[in-house]
Amino acid sequence: MNFWDVHGIVFLICITFFPRLTLLFSSVLTGGLLWWLGFIFTPHLLVAILATYHYWDTNIVLVIISWFVAFGGTKTESSIVISKYRR
Repeated sequence: MNFWDVHGIVFLICITFFPRLTLLFSSVLTGGLLWWLGFIFTPHLLVAILATYHYWDTNIVLVIISWFVAFGGTKTESSIVISKYRR
């Protein structure tokens, strides 16, 4: 399955900057307990895992970029939360 056959550039931008809202309101399927834990605690990692599972064979570059965004987004979110609670 090719990413561009299913989704467009607007979806890509939204899933990058607003992963929880995009996952909640898009056609991305929900999963079990691990999916919901990823949705609540690490949505960027959930997006990267889903991208790897579905698009590794057809869009390797997008998958690799999703992993960079996942690590960067998760680190940024956690550092913001830690700095707010240390005050």
